[in-house]
Amino acid sequence: MNRSKELILGFFALVFLSCEKDSLRTDRFINDDNSGPTPYYLPIPDGFPDYYIGEENLLTAEGVMLGRHLFYDPILSKNNNVSCGSCHKQENAFSDPDAKSIGTHGGETKFHSMPLFNIAWMDQFFWDGRAPTREDQALQPVKNPVEMDLTWDEAIDRLNNHPLYPAMFRAAFGEVAIDSSLVAKALVQFELTIVSSDTKFDRYQRGVEQFTTEELDGYKIFRDLGQGDCIHCHLPENVNLADNSFHNNGLDSEADVLPGLSAVTGRSLDFGKFKTPSLRNLVFTAPYMHDGRFETLEQVLEFYSTGVHDYALVDPKMEFASNGGVDLSTEQKTAVIKFLMTLTDSNLVTNPAYSDPFKN
Repeated sequence: MNRSKELILGFFALVFLSCEKDSLRTDRFINDDNSGPTPYYLPIPDGFPDYYIGEENLLTAEGVMLGRHLFYDPILSKNNNVSCGSCHKQENAFSDPDAKSIGTHGGETKFHSMPLFNIAWMDQFFWDGRAPTREDQALQPVKNPVEMDLTWDEAIDRLNNHPLYPAMFRAAFGEVAIDSSLVAKALVQFELTIVSSDTKFDRYQRGVEQFTTEELDGYKIFRDLGQGDCIHCHLPENVNLADNSFHNNGLDSEADVLPGLSAVTGRSLDFGKFKTPSLRNLVFTAPYMHDGRFETLEQVLEFYSTGVHDYALVDPKMEFASNGGVDLSTEQKTAVIKFLMTLTDSNLVTNPAYSDPFKN
């Protein structure tokens, strides 16, 4: 994309953001001149690689705005009491402070809510990888009986009879019938704009800020295969410090481990594998692991230090499993946590562009 086009699309994005406070006005979504939706350019942060967005769901200002409203609207839940934003809270970096989220009927979800940021640089979603695409990730909770428990026929009927949404869908997608595919596309367009890139670690990587001695020591331990041994799965060169893959990390004994990825693939070798989570914004995303069992980072590091189980299905990358873990000292664990805190993006949890539009 040439520079002039980037500037034009960036201008459109600024216009879109400037209109946020008026976003609930129905007339904002009617294109009287039939000009079509406004292209929306998602900037690539310094130091981040390019991302892939398919031609079938290119970003537009109207699509992003529609997705933002749908994300926070409980209209897609059976009892009109749960939205995407109920389990993916902005103040928790779009995760949930509870180990298991509560669905429309009061039941608990199977896994801890994974944070929703930087999905433009992700593939395969959920802890067990059951969603192969971003759109599938957006679709699944609506019909899940524990989460939103709404049939798509009922969801579409609600949207068609809403005083606002028909005009918003027309503005975003033209004169086409509202269906589950368009709902997913709109949700994904909003989710793609949720970007975490403003951390001390990012500024350190760009050479504009320095680590303290303890933060630097923690980073060295994190990278050292003979000490923290973290970079087998948490790659510093990946924007989320994760490898977008699945591993059995020895969290449970062989008798207690859950199926994880194998429930999706049917492969016995995938038993106990769960997706490597992002290490960004850990200060906001507690509790940790797929079941939210650890409330603190100290507990997480104690597990990797002394609590790892060892059996045939544990990932070979867990090279210290036979010793029960990497056996870090108290000082080393403290230093690693200091480093992990450099991955905090406070702007993410306060950015008004990501907030609930019904509360603005």
